[in-house]
Amino acid sequence: MEAKIETLVLAAVVPEHTHVLRSLPILVVHAHSSCNCRCIMCDIWKARENKIFGVCDLRPQLDSIRRLGVQWIVFSGGEPLMNPELPQLCTILREEGIRLTLLSTGLLLKKYAGAVAAGFDDVIVSLDGPPEIHDAIRRVNGAFELLQAGVRALREERPDIRITARSTVQKANHRYLLETSRAAKHLQLDGISFLAVDVSSPAFNRALVWPMERQAEMGLSLPELSALETGIEALIRNAPQEFGAGFVAESPEKLRRISRHFRAQLGLEPSEAPVCNAPWVSAVLEVDGAVRPCFFHPPFGNLKDSTLEEIINSPKALDFRSSLDIRSNSVCRKCVCSLNYRS
Repeated sequence: MEAKIETLVLAAVVPEHTHVLRSLPILVVHAHSSCNCRCIMCDIWKARENKIFGVCDLRPQLDSIRRLGVQWIVFSGGEPLMNPELPQLCTILREEGIRLTLLSTGLLLKKYAGAVAAGFDDVIVSLDGPPEIHDAIRRVNGAFELLQAGVRALREERPDIRITARSTVQKANHRYLLETSRAAKHLQLDGISFLAVDVSSPAFNRALVWPMERQAEMGLSLPELSALETGIEALIRNAPQEFGAGFVAESPEKLRRISRHFRAQLGLEPSEAPVCNAPWVSAVLEVDGAVRPCFFHPPFGNLKDSTLEEIINSPKALDFRSSLDIRSNSVCRKCVCSLNYRS
């Protein structure tokens, strides 16, 4: 999933007194195993089986969701709108008073605008650049036009729904941060956020970590890194005047951290883990029932064998959280998609 959860209020520290979770504010649910884009930085679209997280998967977990006090569910994928049971899932969860966010490529927004308007509190779409760049990265002709038509249809259904964009910075679009923000404004979105491409984990349907030559196709060379840093400074300098305060979600420091991530990939400086408390406040449910502490760490259980509540506080999960030092963990130090939350 390249489109990320919007920036949250930072938590100062992870609680030290216990690693047993009495509440789980955020749940990310992979609603569909495949995708309708063929993005160059993601392998999810290569999934051959069209698996869904359906009503029969959700209902046995409702008691766990209630007891854990889940407040916010984010539907990701793959492309969630490919799941025919998504409206039913939304109906069930809205009855529980849970906030619902859709992460989408935007290609099906026009077709399902009514259902999205009725079922979701907010939407985050993937935006990879101005039209030509976006279409090339998505490898879908007319992808930007489809996204634009979908946003327009959704606004017609519900003018006040919050729609933002998420852009994954990589070799193919690293020179276009300001232009990407302008594209988001042109689409009449409410904001945009940026993150660096992930090239070093087995996430996003990668059977193995990409080989170095594949990583180099997404990462930056030294001249490209210089261009990115120039572009970041241009975005920092121009965004407040051009788009208004808060349209770009990241602070200047967080935007500069994107370039530091690529600098670390090139061996120019050590990698540095972000401040994160995701394993203590959230979980990721995959279509096959696997439960992860975040997108990048391995699963510590499966809904086929236990309930969500049992998995979250299983011996394996407790051992993981109690032994996790985010600052020194090799996975965390390469993370591009951290979460910090305070209820």
